[in-house]
Formats: sequence, structure tokens, C-alpha cells
Amino acid sequence: MKITVAGIGYVGLSIALLIARRHRVVALDVDAARVAAVNAGRSPVKDAEIEAMLAQGVPHLQATTDAAQAMADADFVVIATPTSYDPETDRFDTASVEAVAASARQLAPGATIVVRSTVPVGFTDALNARLGTDRILFSPEFLREGRALHDNLHPSRIVVGARSEPARRFGELLRAAALDPDVPLLLCDAREAEAIKLFANTFLALRVAFFNELDSYAMAHGLNARDIVQGVCLDPRIGAHYNNPSFGYGGYCLPKDTRQLLANYDRVPQNLIRAVIDANTTRMDVIADAVMARKPARIGIFRLVMKAGSDNFRDSSVAGVIERLRDRGAELAIHEPRLSGTDYRGIPLIADLDRFKRDCDLIVANRMTPALRDVAEKVFTRDLFGEN
Repeated sequence: MKITVAGIGYVGLSIALLIARRHRVVALDVDAARVAAVNAGRSPVKDAEIEAMLAQGVPHLQATTDAAQAMADADFVVIATPTSYDPETDRFDTASVEAVAASARQLAPGATIVVRSTVPVGFTDALNARLGTDRILFSPEFLREGRALHDNLHPSRIVVGARSEPARRFGELLRAAALDPDVPLLLCDAREAEAIKLFANTFLALRVAFFNELDSYAMAHGLNARDIVQGVCLDPRIGAHYNNPSFGYGGYCLPKDTRQLLANYDRVPQNLIRAVIDANTTRMDVIADAVMARKPARIGIFRLVMKAGSDNFRDSSVAGVIERLRDRGAELAIHEPRLSGTDYRGIPLIADLDRFKRDCDLIVANRMTPALRDVAEKVFTRDLFGEN
């Protein structure tokens, strides 16, 4: 089979590499630099498994900016383009998904189109109606930043939002390419598949918010948060996973997916979804207040990325804490190896780590790292377990 994958980000590149283990894949992207990187065996995203697989060479994978070449004679066109959340409309910006789907209908009329980008509930049915087809499916991804290929090779489940034979074929295609046997495959209607994605990510956000609020309580009362978390999580119904306090949830998915789910509740009574979003905002306020309570002369921000193994600054909780510290008049400096230049949004960048540690009397780090062990007494973090 020939499969076209539109979008060479975490989602698109990881599924392209997954499927290329067994089939011919053409990856399509508007960014010529990304295309050149993939064709040269270099990853345009930070992901150890993706980097390793591309470096080894992937004979069945080719990248291009030419849509006609990419889509000609494709059996499936997989859309994995960005859908950033637009706060003015309370909706995802789905323009790129719609444009690729329209192109696929013209350039690959016999192909089944599979949307992997996150979209609002009802989007796929509406797009099918608009383009006069029933060949567009929605199949959500459940990937972690920095572990996208790993999570495609070892999926927790595969969900395809249609009950048709092409939907089953696509689900089995992913299942066959995975390394784990007997991966659960769920075929359901498109609206239910769209809701599965939003509710799954919102539950993860809720879990982050819960343990962060537990930690805020412990901080306020001088309690040992680690002991409380461990004691709570010994209950097998709760489990000792996804429980490490942080500065708040952030990144590509959780902030926008929780806000989109809230927008989908516009005519449905609810309290919990709004509370999750509000709790995340409150957590960043709590962190900023706790930092300022130490009365530091100069605060160093160690890394802007959300977590180890990621290159993502977007909607980072660290960025939220920075803005709150600036509002409180703090003097700041940032150490972020992935940035060049002398400043980031007006805040000085210190590239030399030793100088950074020497010049800052308090260092704020979302996650602890061996690089800061020698100045541990200076570090403010809520990382209790040393993991993402």
C-alpha cells in the first residue's frame, strides 16, 4: 500500500515511521527544511526513537513538499497538521486539516482520508458533508512528547472513528505495525472518537491538577508532600502513576484540549472541566508566590521546555510562571540551550550553565536534573520523584 502522511511534526512523523516499517509512505509538509531533514535522515523534532530510526535509514519513507506527488495513487491520506486553539473563537483552528482534506479529495479521489489532528466533536461529520463524501475518518493519537514513536510502536489502544471496512483496514494497519501483540482496537462513530481524545486528555489534566493541588496544600501547611502522594497512591484504584507535582500542565495537547472540551460543553451543565482549567491557572500563581516568598535578588529559570526529552515551549507552565514572576517585579535570567541570542522576550539568556548557577541566587526548575545537583540548595522545584 501507499500511505501519504500530511504534517511532519510529532504526530505525523511518528506514524509515518510506524507505517513505513511495512508499507511505502510519502510524508508531505509545507516546510522545505523539515522535508530536507527527514530525507537526510535527521529528525526535525526532539524524540530519541525517531532520531535513531531516521539515522539508521528508512527505505520506504520519502518526504516532499509536492502534494500531487505525495497523494497520487494513495490508499490512505493521513492528516496530522497542527490545530492550535483559537481563544477568540473557542475552537481549534482546523484550517490546515480542511485544506489538506480538500486537496486529497482532488488528488487522491480513491483514498480514505484519516484525520489524526485533534478536532472538535462533530468536525469529521461536518467535513464529510461539506466535501460530499463519507471517506473521511477520525483516528485520535495518544502520544507523549518525546516518546511519540515509542507510543505508536507500543500503543495502549487504537481508536478509529467509523465502523466501515476502510476504518477496520486502517486500524489493522496500525495494529500490524505495532510491536505489541493484541493491541485493543475500537471502532466507533466519528463523534465518539473525537470525544474520546478530548476526554482522555482532560482526565490526564485533571490528574495533574489534583496532585498539584495536593502539593499546594502540603506547601501551605508545611507537610511532606512526597509522603502524602505515596500514601494516597498505594490505593490500587488510584495507582502510583502520573502523580509527580509540577508547575502545571502544559505543552501541545492538554491546555488546548481541555479548553476545547469546555467549549463543547457550551449547552451542557458542568463544573469539573472549568475547575481543571482554573486549577492550572491557580497552581502557577501558587508557584510564583512561593518563589517570591524567598525574597531572591535574581531568579534563574532553568529550561523553558515542559519536561526532559522535549523541545516544546508552547503553552509551557514554566512560561506561565515566568509571566507571573515578571508581574511581581522579579529580576530574571534564563538558561535554555535550545535558544540563541542574548534575551528571550526581554529576559537575559545565560548560555553558560556555570555562570548561570553562579549569578542566580535562586534557580527555578520544573524538573530536577543532575546538572543542578551541585547547587541543590539554590533550586526551587516541586519535582518529588525525579520523573516527568
